[in-house]
Amino acid sequence: MPATKTDWAALEERYYMRTFKRLPVVFERGEGCYLYDDEGKPYLDLVSGIAVNIVGHAHPRVVEAIAQQAARLMHTSSLYYSEPQLQLAEWLIERSPADRIFFANSGAEANEGAIKLARKHGRTYRNGAYEVITVGGSFHGRTLATLAATAQPKYHEPFLPMPDGFKYVAFNDIEAMRAAVSDKTAAIMLECIQGESGVHPHTAEYLQAVRRLCDEQGLLLICDEIQCGLGRTGAFYGFQQFGIEPDVITLAKGLAGGLPIGAFLAKERCAVLTPGDHGSTMGGNPVCCAAAVATMHCLEEEHLIENAASTGEALIAELRNLKETVPGIAEVRGLGLMVAFDTTEDVAFELVSEGLRRGVVVNATGPCTIRLVPPLILNEGQVEKGVGMIADSLKAVSGP
Repeated sequence: MPATKTDWAALEERYYMRTFKRLPVVFERGEGCYLYDDEGKPYLDLVSGIAVNIVGHAHPRVVEAIAQQAARLMHTSSLYYSEPQLQLAEWLIERSPADRIFFANSGAEANEGAIKLARKHGRTYRNGAYEVITVGGSFHGRTLATLAATAQPKYHEPFLPMPDGFKYVAFNDIEAMRAAVSDKTAAIMLECIQGESGVHPHTAEYLQAVRRLCDEQGLLLICDEIQCGLGRTGAFYGFQQFGIEPDVITLAKGLAGGLPIGAFLAKERCAVLTPGDHGSTMGGNPVCCAAAVATMHCLEEEHLIENAASTGEALIAELRNLKETVPGIAEVRGLGLMVAFDTTEDVAFELVSEGLRRGVVVNATGPCTIRLVPPLILNEGQVEKGVGMIADSLKAVSGP
């Protein structure tokens, strides 16, 4: 029998692997920038499923594309041609510096594929080089290889030893990066704007120096665009904000507007994978690709990238004004609608809970960091409303 709402926590405790600390809310539906719980209470969503619902919840064009494709064909595998998959491939390649694409199911799988590509490229063109250098504070996924690529020891400890083949250097330190390169190095992998660490952009000077280093040494530059790509920063790709062009790009999260999909893209000269090297049973699924095609058209035709730029500026300005008027905020940073602020005390998790009570969804990436990655349809009225609820929440958790 269906569970009553009072049973959800008990059911999770009984059946689910203990990998989440869930918040005490059951969301039943979403529309635009709002979520609604099982009692009908609305919440302004400033997290969008962790940067996934980029065109908002239940966008009619995406819903229609999913329903139509599901009624025709749900799955065949990539052993055969699929119209939605090829349409999406064309759309993305034509709007990127890349020439080839592979579809997976998630960001971790996209990064895993990019790492495999880098290893084969190093084996072929750099005398067996296989190491990938990543940056402190990065986050690249939960599979063993992408976890090993993630330069945060706290994620490694339960699963040691990590797979070999990764080096870590300090954030924004080009001399450390130069010193780390050796004849074993195949690629440098980074997020132009780190998301999981609390929205930390690299400087343009650093990223341009990394690009030059890769050119000098014959290394691949992999840009993990899983969180900062697809219009979130006010440009289609985050790297476009910094005047660089990578060799390999990874995408996921918002690509299908709420359905699971990932992709890695590569320039022709480094697209070394051949039949049998890589695969994915569900990658490029027709329904997910149809949703992604619809999502990309919404992104472009509804000018959501431009909206992310302008509304992001308004959000950052409102938060900086809040910092000056309400005690408790130490720093505000971000680009477009990829924004974070640090609190002066370790109250971020309390702030998330208080925000839910007041009707706003925010995300804590640490004890003193709040991340905001809302739908790209967010408007300035919703910015004002959301920051107002954040202000009230901050006052409540900070005390007198």
